[in-house]
Amino acid sequence: MPQWLQWSLIIAGLIAIVLLAVFIRRQMGLLSENRKRQAKAEAFQTNRRQDMIRSVHVIAMAVEEDQIEYSEACLRLKGLLDHIAPELLEQSPFRVFQEVHDQLQHMPTHRARQATETKFVDKMDKERFEVEQKHADAIRRAATAIRHHSFSG
Repeated sequence: MPQWLQWSLIIAGLIAIVLLAVFIRRQMGLLSENRKRQAKAEAFQTNRRQDMIRSVHVIAMAVEEDQIEYSEACLRLKGLLDHIAPELLEQSPFRVFQEVHDQLQHMPTHRARQATETKFVDKMDKERFEVEQKHADAIRRAATAIRHHSFSG
């Protein structure tokens, strides 16, 4: 084999090694970036979940101290539980949050409520107060239970 061919093959091999090393380094950098991004996303989700759990406890305490309307508490608790522990909405005593939500979800809120005719709002408020009275004891029991519930992982 001629010497120029040997040198050509050696140089081609070295170029291949350098190119593969650059490729491997770039892939390792991308992998490291993805790991950092994933860890950051997981930390965000963990913090978000903890914030929602704290919100559940605060709302439950507000119910126990009669600082919030029961209907509003049920709507908020149902929304939070949908994200952190939806299976609880099917269990006693927490089922009341779902039941009240189902009975009140057709009612307008926020801007829609402000834009609604006063007579209709009064009628809805009467219906809402009846639902609250009907479920008051169950809502208080569920609020106490959810405040003491330990949300796992």
